[in-house]
Formats: sequence, structure tokens, C-alpha cells
Amino acid sequence: MSYVDAIDKVAVPKPARFYTSPQFAHVFGVPMAYRRQGNGEAVVLFHGAGFTRRWIPLYEMLAKSVDFIAPEAPGFGETPLPKWFKNFDDLTILYDQFFETLGVDKIHLIGFSMGGWAASEFAAFYPRRLKSLSLITPVGLRLEDNPGVDIFQLSPVELLDRLFKDKRVMQEFLIDPEDFEEGIHLYSEFSAAARLMWAPRYNLALERRLQRLTCPTLVVGAEDDQLVPNAMSDRFAAVLPNSRLVRIPGTGHEPCLERPRALADVLLSFIAEAAR
Repeated sequence: MSYVDAIDKVAVPKPARFYTSPQFAHVFGVPMAYRRQGNGEAVVLFHGAGFTRRWIPLYEMLAKSVDFIAPEAPGFGETPLPKWFKNFDDLTILYDQFFETLGVDKIHLIGFSMGGWAASEFAAFYPRRLKSLSLITPVGLRLEDNPGVDIFQLSPVELLDRLFKDKRVMQEFLIDPEDFEEGIHLYSEFSAAARLMWAPRYNLALERRLQRLTCPTLVVGAEDDQLVPNAMSDRFAAVLPNSRLVRIPGTGHEPCLERPRALADVLLSFIAEAAR
């Protein structure tokens, strides 16, 4: 079979809260799931390594002001994982063709965590597509003095504890521990994340490649990130051209879930300024 052969949509469990049915765009034979709502500037968010399949409050807030698009990468949410999909290069090209399929030209790109790495790779290869770039608690650069924890060595309990500073919010997004299908799905997503981030845990070329950007850039860091060192956000802000760094009070690694209103306000203000 070639990479352009059709791949069937996959049946996945539907979270009890915030689930919405996606649309699908066929890209290189892969039915890429995405959710889209709103009008105005085209704004795309590349997700992190979890909490897919949902139209979370942050997305609703953004969609009230912009044309908001949330695609799901191969192996995540309701997008199947083709055998040929191996790394961020594959993901970058897939996303570019995804935008061609949707007829979207220039975008404001947002990347969260693993999605921040994906957004950085995309921005470096297709800088002319970007009106702005926003990275939320991103990963992908090398910190020699403080590499942080190895997420693939953490137990599920340890991982969740490090993701959230506000444990009350964490309860809203937890899965039922007795839900076997959900557990299997989360394991498959973690396996897809490993394809992208297992080794190495950074791209040494990114610092040089990101110098191609001419658009405004924003880095949103946490107040106290226990999963990825706060220094990672500092490093991205130092490397990116035309950059500013904002930290959201009361947040750990998950500002998207912990403080959606504050984060939406920061992002929308930045996007409006970049769109002028």
C-alpha cells in the first residue's frame, strides 16, 4: 500500500464532558479530524499530547472573536495513525497540505506544549503562512542545565499531578479510571507522542531555523510549571524574533485548562495587534 491509500476513520471513546463531533479533511489519504467555529482572522491551535476530542472552554472563547480551527494530529483524537507517520517533518508537511485542503492561506498559529514544538517546526518551514505565532508552555529546545522530567517515565498519577497547579480544575478533565476504552485510547495517544518526542527530546536546529520568522511572536509561560521547566519558555522567548513573554498567574503546565479566560484575553489581544 502507498501512503496515499485510503485510511478508515477510527472509532474512539467520547469524553463525557466537552466532546463535540469533528469534521474531517482527507490529507494524503488520512482523514484528519478538526473542529472549526467562528468568523474573522484564521487562528489555528496545535494541541498537546492529551485532552483531545473536546471543544474546551478556551476554544469557545476564542471562536467568539476569530475563525478558530483545532485539528487533531495523526494518532490523536479521531485522526488515525498511518504507518508512514514517523516525525515532526511528516507532521509539518501534513499540516501544510491540511491548510491547502481547507483553502486557508495565512494564519495566526498557536501551539501548546508538544503542539508548541509542532508549531515551531511548521513556522520554521513555512514562515510566509504565518501572521503571528503563539507558543503556550512549549517544548522542543535543549536546556543543558535543566532538562526537566522524563514524561515517558512518569506514572499516570505523577503526570497528572505535574500537569496541573490548580487541582480543582484537574477534576473537570479527568477520565473515569474504570473506563477501559478510554485508557486504551490514552495509551495509543501517548504512543503517538513517543513517535514525535521519544529521542531526541529537542531539535538543535530549531534555534537557527526560527530566525526565519518575521511575524510577531508570543510565548505564554506558566507561573509554576512542574512538568517542563519555566526556563523553557524563557529560552523560546529569547530565541524567537519579535517576541514577548507573558506568564499566566495560577497556572502549571496547563494554562489552556486552568485559566482559559485569562489566556484567551492574552491571545486575542496579541492576535488583534498582529492583524493590524
